[in-house]
Amino acid sequence: MANLQTRVMNILKSPGTEWSVIARESTDVGRLYREYIMILSVIPVVATFIAFSVIGVSIPFAGTFRRPMMSGLSFLLLSYVMNLVGVYVCAVIIEWLAPKFKSSGTRLDALKLVAYAATPVWIAGVFNLLPLLSVVLLLAAVYAVYLVYLGLPVLMKTPADQVVIYMIVAALVIIVVNVVMATMTTGLMPSTSTHVDL
Repeated sequence: MANLQTRVMNILKSPGTEWSVIARESTDVGRLYREYIMILSVIPVVATFIAFSVIGVSIPFAGTFRRPMMSGLSFLLLSYVMNLVGVYVCAVIIEWLAPKFKSSGTRLDALKLVAYAATPVWIAGVFNLLPLLSVVLLLAAVYAVYLVYLGLPVLMKTPADQVVIYMIVAALVIIVVNVVMATMTTGLMPSTSTHVDL
């Protein structure tokens, strides 16, 4: 596998050629998690922890609220684990859907697709530090969908006439899985916050 910085830069700046490099790489699920997924997916959860438990979140006319440190750390850890699980669940579903779109990628190919397409979202996760800049996450998500579009023909062997519909379905799968994981995370955590000032 390419080193982390090189891979991130290439998938963001020249994804068309980078998908071909990724397709030829010999790797496995564990290595992909250790060397890429586990590193980048920690960015948004750490940024969220800092925003909500260290800095605090200001609500107009209500003051600043902060999640207690231990609760914030628990939320960080649970969110991180759920994110790691969610990536694999998305890959399983996308692989299962492949034949319906005349595609034939493997589970590992689907995992590569999900992981590397998530790169802009994970990198933009640093903007969770400033909730007012969360619009950047929306732009990153749009670019991630574009990366899926470029990656499907290469990794999942999707024919040209099936790419757009498979991309839409894959994007919906990723959104739904992430919403479910976030809902489960929130449901497992007690609702605690500390009012800091008015």
